[in-house]
Amino acid sequence: MSLTLCNVHFTQQPERIVWFSSPLAKLLKLNGRKSINVKLGRDTVPATVRTINRKGHHVFLSAGLRRSVRVPKAGNVYIAGADSEEVQLGPLIGILTDSDVRSSEAPFGPRTSFIKQLLQLGQKKAYFFAFTPRDINWQQETVHGWFLDGGGGWVRKVVPLPDVVYNRLPSRRAETGVAITTLRDRFVKKKIPFFNWSFFNKSDVYTLLDKDPEALSHLPESINNPAPEKIKEMLEKHQFLYYKPTGGSLGNGIYRLTYHPRRGYFARYRRNGSNVLLRFANFGSLMRMLRARHGSSLGHYVVQQGIRLIDIDNCPIDFRFHMHKDGNNNWVVAGIGAKKAGRGSVTTHIKNGGSLMTPEQALSRAFGERSQEILQEAKQVAIRLSEAIERNYAHTLGELGLDIGIDRDANVWMFEANAKPGRSIFKHPALKAQGRASLEYILDHCLYLSKFRRKEETS
Repeated sequence: MSLTLCNVHFTQQPERIVWFSSPLAKLLKLNGRKSINVKLGRDTVPATVRTINRKGHHVFLSAGLRRSVRVPKAGNVYIAGADSEEVQLGPLIGILTDSDVRSSEAPFGPRTSFIKQLLQLGQKKAYFFAFTPRDINWQQETVHGWFLDGGGGWVRKVVPLPDVVYNRLPSRRAETGVAITTLRDRFVKKKIPFFNWSFFNKSDVYTLLDKDPEALSHLPESINNPAPEKIKEMLEKHQFLYYKPTGGSLGNGIYRLTYHPRRGYFARYRRNGSNVLLRFANFGSLMRMLRARHGSSLGHYVVQQGIRLIDIDNCPIDFRFHMHKDGNNNWVVAGIGAKKAGRGSVTTHIKNGGSLMTPEQALSRAFGERSQEILQEAKQVAIRLSEAIERNYAHTLGELGLDIGIDRDANVWMFEANAKPGRSIFKHPALKAQGRASLEYILDHCLYLSKFRRKEETS
C-alpha cells in the first residue's frame, strides 16, 4: 500500500470528479486512468479521474463527490492506494464518549477539554471526531460526529462509520448494559477496530493473570470475595491487607486492615472526607463492623496482601504508570506519576490528601544513587505486565494505567490495572510533556489500527 500525506481541496462542480496533482498521480500510479473508487471510512464512491499540473501532493474533490463520500473537511490527511482501482482518504477516527451535562461549547461535559486536545493534535494527520452512542445510524452506517472547526469551536457533520473507534465511555454502569454491549459487537462484526473495550474490575486482572508465571511474580496475593476465615488467615500471614470493592475508583470504600499479635486488629479507612482508625479486640468484631457498613456488597470485595512500600516521612509512595500501544503496536511507558499518601490515609489518591511528584524525586529519596537503575527496571516490568494483560485478554487494548508499588528491597509490584486510566498525573508541571506524548501515542496507535501507516513502519 502506498501512503502519503496530501492536501485535500474542494471545488464546486456537481459531477463526481477527483483531480490529483501530477506528482501524486504518478506516486499512486494513476496516469492514464479514467475512473477510480474513492473511499472514506466504510463508504466507497466511483469518480472520474483528472490530473492537474501542480507541484506537491494535492487532491481536489468536486462538490458532487464530496457529498457522496461525505468528506468532512479540507486540509491535510493521508491518502492510501492499495491498488490502481481505489484510493482511500483518512483515516477516519472516532472517539466514543458521553456525558450527562452537555452544551454546544462543551458537548462532552468535563471530558470536552481532553477530547479537544486529542482532536487538535490529530487533525493534521487524520479526520478525527468524537461521538456518542446516540449519534450512530446503523441503518445508514453513518455517524453524526463532532468535529473542530477552524476556530477551535465545535461543528457537527455526518460521516461514514469510522476506520477505528477509541472507547472513552465514562460510565462503568452504562458499559455493562445491553445497548453498549450490542454497540461494541456491531463494530467488531463490521471488522472496525474498537480499542479499550471496557473498564476492568479489580478482580478481573488477577483472574486474567492467574496462570501467567511472568506476571504472577509481580502480583501481591489477592482473593476475590474472600470468606472471613481467609481474611483472618491472610492477616496472620502478611500482618496487613487491603480490602477493596472490585468496581471502585478514587479509593472509595477501601480499608487497610492490620493485625498486631499483642494489640489486636485495626481498620483504617476514609469517612466523610476524614481518615478513620479503629481498633478491635478480636477478629469477629472487625468483621461485624464491615458487615454493618456494607452488608451483602462485601460479596463484591477483594482482599490483597499488603506490601511495605518505600515512603517519605512515613507516608507510603506508589506510582501510576500510564501505558500506551505505539504506532508499531508495542507497549511503551508514556508517563509516570509518583503519589505520596496523605498522613493517615489508606490510599495515595490526591483527593484523599495525597500529593503528586515525579518518580525521580520519590526514588532518589528512597534509593539515592540507585534510583535511576530502579526506575528503568520498573519501566521494563510495567511493559512486561502490559504485554501479559494483553495476551490474556480477549479484546483490543491500546492504553492501560498500572498502579505500581516498589518495596524497600526494590521489588516491583502491581496492585491494579485500569483499562481507561484517568489523566490527573499529567497536571503536574513536570509531566506536561509526557501528557502530550500520551496523546501522540493514542493518535499513532489509531493510525496503526486503521492500517494508515507508511511502508517502512509495517515491516
